[in-house]
Amino acid sequence: MKLTSNFTLEELIHSNTAKNRGIDNTPNQQALDNLTRLAKEVLQPIRTEWGKPLIVSSGYRSYRLNQAVRGAANSDHRYGAAADIHTLTNYASDNKKLFDLITKMASEGKIHCRQIIDEYGYQWVHVSINHPKNLERHNQILHLK
Repeated sequence: MKLTSNFTLEELIHSNTAKNRGIDNTPNQQALDNLTRLAKEVLQPIRTEWGKPLIVSSGYRSYRLNQAVRGAANSDHRYGAAADIHTLTNYASDNKKLFDLITKMASEGKIHCRQIIDEYGYQWVHVSINHPKNLERHNQILHLK
């Protein structure tokens, strides 16, 4: 199911871990609504500004999948409100450029994120949106080591 011109529901719920372990990773309606909003309001504007394809390495995670990958108990991924993305090359230098672009877009008000996180030296970039299950934050920028 196409959510935007460049993002599908399938790529936002795909998980090799879920597939390999037989875990159902079907989002409920609230998570589906959040995924749609994430794609339209954050991911697509980033993709348009970036001008090249982006890879979603992790999007929605069901409760069981989140446990399997040892995600945080209150992870925004559990609610369809987060995506981990990286560039086609997945070089840290390119992912840093992507991170810098996202933080610039947020500071200019082009997108509104809950969190923007450089994960482990730009291995990927986490972006999330506010949702009722987590406290509201605005463009919190973090670097995880």
